[in-house]
Amino acid sequence: MAFLDWIVIGLFCCALIGIVLWVISQKNNNSADYFLGGKDATWIAIGASIFASNIGSEHLIGLAGAGASSGMAMAHWEIQGWMILILGWVFVPFYTRSMVYTMPEFLERRYNTQSRTILSVISLISYVLTKVAVTVYAGGLVFQQVFGIEELWGIDFFWIAAIGLVVITAIYTIFGGMKSVLYTSVLQTPILLLGSLIILVLGFKALGGWDEMMAVCGAVDANEYGDKMTSLIRDNRDANYPWLGALIGSAVIGFWYWCTDQYIVQRVLSGKDEKEARRGTIFGAYLKLLPVFLFLIPGMIAFAMSTKGITLPNGEVFVLSTPDAAFPTLVAKLLPAGVKGLVVCGILAALMSSLASLFNSSAMLFTIDFWKRLRPETSEKSLVRIGQIATVVIVILGILWIPIMRSVGNVLYNYLQDVQSVLAPGIAAAFLLGICWKRASAKGGMWGLLSGIIIGLTRLGAKVYYSNATDAADSWFKAVFYDFNWLFFCGVMLVFCCLVVIVVSLMTEAPDQNKIQGLVFGTSTPEQIAATRASWNKWDVFHTLVILGFTVAFYIYFW
Repeated sequence: MAFLDWIVIGLFCCALIGIVLWVISQKNNNSADYFLGGKDATWIAIGASIFASNIGSEHLIGLAGAGASSGMAMAHWEIQGWMILILGWVFVPFYTRSMVYTMPEFLERRYNTQSRTILSVISLISYVLTKVAVTVYAGGLVFQQVFGIEELWGIDFFWIAAIGLVVITAIYTIFGGMKSVLYTSVLQTPILLLGSLIILVLGFKALGGWDEMMAVCGAVDANEYGDKMTSLIRDNRDANYPWLGALIGSAVIGFWYWCTDQYIVQRVLSGKDEKEARRGTIFGAYLKLLPVFLFLIPGMIAFAMSTKGITLPNGEVFVLSTPDAAFPTLVAKLLPAGVKGLVVCGILAALMSSLASLFNSSAMLFTIDFWKRLRPETSEKSLVRIGQIATVVIVILGILWIPIMRSVGNVLYNYLQDVQSVLAPGIAAAFLLGICWKRASAKGGMWGLLSGIIIGLTRLGAKVYYSNATDAADSWFKAVFYDFNWLFFCGVMLVFCCLVVIVVSLMTEAPDQNKIQGLVFGTSTPEQIAATRASWNKWDVFHTLVILGFTVAFYIYFW
């Protein structure tokens, strides 16, 4: 890192501090101000926040690493970002009418209190054990690679970078709340995009262009069935990414993540009205088309450069030590002084925005779904303080989990996808049928959630056991819960959980029509329907079609 790089990083930090201080000066008088930014966010802030919250270290390390190791296989998960449009067009009207702060709160309105509690517990545990810890872990790893520092003051630089990142992010999240997340995202998103674009351009320049990357990667076999690294659609016999399983699994996970996860939906709930919320999702969907090119493609570039043994201008031969080192190695080896500082700011932006969103969402879930329910008389200012304390606790728990996550760092991205593939189906089934089917009963939704969690935990437990057991005998249990491809398992889980919701609903009392008024298709009042219709126009439809058209073109090109 040159002196000019440190100047650029310093300017970025000053701008960030200025925004945070301004946000803090705008007092959070109640929980709506703190958790939802006063519900007055515009579409630009919403879309930028959705994108910046989504792009974290799992992209900087995991997605680029996936590109370097398996090529286009993981692009399914990124290109499924078009599902943000489902959030905007289908779910936003129901979420807005319900006047809820959290997704568990919505399930309580639609089903019952038990459903709310189940989803709250699942969400908090998953945030702490996966999203917070993984983001912090990978963040420390990125900065250790970029700065090239092993130790500082006798301490492993990984821990200095990881904990420093957490503390800085936690401070502005605790004091600024949702507004700090929204407004810092507006600064961070363009820097992240610009920095990643520079990496892409310089990578192509060093390698020799797009055709050279496709030629090198297209010569590498992805399996024994003739598929290459550049193949997005792979033979259905592929052990890891069969095309049908990839389409089903990525769609289930995408639906859960983009349409029902508090982490993402909270950005939309902060919108001032339906129009701004929907346009925020459209803007976010546009931005979500970029990560394949900004992170996965650079991973393939790094692989191709290492395979060809490209000699850099300084005489050094480009070598990729591990797939997960792809993005930080490109940053360290290709960028000139000043530009490297800008890209480091982009990485900082991604990590901090992702962490800030996690902290804010987790604190909101605890405060609204647990504390306020147990102590409904708590004042609004006290709820804000409880949210701040909850953020501190979540930060500490995330840090304590890092050593365990660090021990499985070589399978970090697979670990995340495995957890999401068994977490998503039960929740997706409860929301999907809850919105689309008036007959879905309270017990039906609750048992759909429970069945998903029971099966999911069984699958994860089987994976831990059979991955470490050297003499495990073959059995139907092992065949179903371990050997069965994880993507097909995810799809089967969704079907099973939907059947549970349907069967239990038909066997139990139908929901009170007054209770679900405006929360399900076919129950909206003429006034509600008119308000939704007035919130969009032909340009919203046009941009939606453009995004869907690009997605189809992407699949056709990489078929």
